[in-house]
Amino acid sequence: MQTDLTRHIRDIPDFPKKGIVFKDITPLLANGPAFKEAVVRLAEPFRGKVDAVLGIESRGFITGAPVAVELGVGLAIVRKPGKLPWQTHSASYELEYGTDSLEIHQDAIGRGYRVLLVDDLLATGGTACAGLDLVRRLDGEVVGAAFLIELGFLRGRDRLAPVSVHSLIRYD
Repeated sequence: MQTDLTRHIRDIPDFPKKGIVFKDITPLLANGPAFKEAVVRLAEPFRGKVDAVLGIESRGFITGAPVAVELGVGLAIVRKPGKLPWQTHSASYELEYGTDSLEIHQDAIGRGYRVLLVDDLLATGGTACAGLDLVRRLDGEVVGAAFLIELGFLRGRDRLAPVSVHSLIRYD
């Protein structure tokens, strides 16, 4: 029987700004059995189908790394500009007020690698789209995207189409 993972998500009203209800995953991370179950459930649809997991700074590292271990594949990381020490590719994406960028090492993903993007939360999809763009620039094949939480009302899934999206908790 599957655990109701929503029991381990804490709502923080007005964070990081008034009107936003932040979905805090730290109680889930602190509960070993629930966190392990979440990792297994994130990985399950992609067993035998990926060569690498892509984790986006910073909570994507927390969720992506154990999913990569569960799948027996490596982890490629995407970071904010200036944080990676080697030659990088960059992708920009839209924020509510302006733009931001992400970077990946030029050798992080091999040509033809089947890649699964893993992050804690899917909101508008801007960050995930930038990550997927970087995978494609490195001639990787996007297999899917997996998230602990999806804010369905923000329609991020639509922006990622036709990429298959797998989320464990959905708020509509």
